[in-house]
Amino acid sequence: MNIKEAKEQIKNAMTAYFTKDKNGEYIIPVEKQRPIFLMGPPGIGKTAIMEQIAAEMGVGLLSYSMTHHTRQSALGLPFIEHKIYKGKEYDISEYTMSEIIAAVYDMMEETGIEEGILFLDEINCVSETLAPVMLQFLQYKVFGRHCVPAGWIVVTAGNPPEYNNSVREFDIVTWDRLKRIDIEPDLGVWKEYAFARAVHPAVLTYLDIKRTDFYKVESNIDGKTFITARGWEDLSQMIKLYEMHGIAVNEKLTSQYIQNKKISRSFAMYYDLFNKYKSDYQVDKILDGKETEEIAERAKKSKFDERLALIRLLLDAVSEETKAVINEEKVLKETLGALKSFRTKLTSEVTPKKVLGELTANTRKRASSMKTSSSGSKDKISVLKETANILSEYSALIENENDPKTAFGIIKEKFDNRVKNLSRTAENTKKKLSNMFSFLEKVFGEGQEILIVITELTSNVYTAGFIGKYGCDEYFRHNKELLFYERQKEIIAEIESLEEL
Repeated sequence: MNIKEAKEQIKNAMTAYFTKDKNGEYIIPVEKQRPIFLMGPPGIGKTAIMEQIAAEMGVGLLSYSMTHHTRQSALGLPFIEHKIYKGKEYDISEYTMSEIIAAVYDMMEETGIEEGILFLDEINCVSETLAPVMLQFLQYKVFGRHCVPAGWIVVTAGNPPEYNNSVREFDIVTWDRLKRIDIEPDLGVWKEYAFARAVHPAVLTYLDIKRTDFYKVESNIDGKTFITARGWEDLSQMIKLYEMHGIAVNEKLTSQYIQNKKISRSFAMYYDLFNKYKSDYQVDKILDGKETEEIAERAKKSKFDERLALIRLLLDAVSEETKAVINEEKVLKETLGALKSFRTKLTSEVTPKKVLGELTANTRKRASSMKTSSSGSKDKISVLKETANILSEYSALIENENDPKTAFGIIKEKFDNRVKNLSRTAENTKKKLSNMFSFLEKVFGEGQEILIVITELTSNVYTAGFIGKYGCDEYFRHNKELLFYERQKEIIAEIESLEEL
């Protein structure tokens, strides 16, 4: 299955494992909850989906790479304990608490989160001395005498033997105690994730053109070469930072992430071409509805790969616009909740500045707790931090104002102005979406380019969210045509299958 399907399987398992009976006890006791084992090639996104699951379900996440652990750090250190049995004294060996189990309890103490995921990566590559301990752990969720706390499920991951020479095969007894999920690379699913992470448009367009370059592991005279989803994402981030600082992006950089000389060189050359398209087409003018006839004529005569680059440039631009609106909405919603609490807590016994200061501190504490426990997405943490900054600004506005009604009035006016600015920004973004469709219709008519745009807008969480709330007549019109076209294909396929009978 692909990584998206695996994610749903893990969430379903968590829902089942977290189910309690009428007495508040887990229906499946912790020792009977089979650990989940994700088996798949490296760099496919196994760790990334664990972060997403924890954030979406609001639970804690602790991640460990087991190749970095010794028997002592996983099991704990031995010590001598004096005990009396039937009147006689004995010296017995016991173990301190495992570093891993202790970390779970530390997170629970620090954040107050009682349920979570203990994610152990590269579980089938542990050292020879640690192997027996890990097998016991997978069967009973115990390191030494210390068990994983109730409410924490175990998810593990590993690579197949063909990707890692250190892999140890599990026996049937161990496999029979695991929920095994096999994962394969899937570009379409990865692109949904890539949209949310704002992967560089040059990377996305290149992979649209050369889909087989997305994930590849080969052996040749130079040894093993490989390309992974992780490599493309990390390269994308570096490209953006290089562009920010005016540093040249070339094969010297791409080869550090794309471990295949031919493909690394190919992408470096395409990146230069992509930047030429970016310079030539002046995307900002197209979105403002002010493109020149020369640009329109060039687009009409362009080859398909150039058209894809233009489409990706336009989609990237509108994605950034819609993302800004969606994130600002989230910030204002969080701020509104804080201001409602502020108004409720205002009394003559405490200054407005003190009340707002406490709300600001609590908001920062929530962001810190989410970051520590991984129980919130990066976007959510960013929203909380921005909200805290806004509350801090409001606090400065009422520095010397002790009257609750006046203080609230000052803050409300400032907040209302920000809401009006959001409304204007959203309307401007909606116009840019319309201008994009107008340009594409003018130069490409009702061709496949429009279908590509509709599909990508639907897959992108920000553009889809924006259109769902603010609308876009052109999108809905073309989307109906796309749905009709897809249904036509299904009917034709059904007819053909009947004819074969």
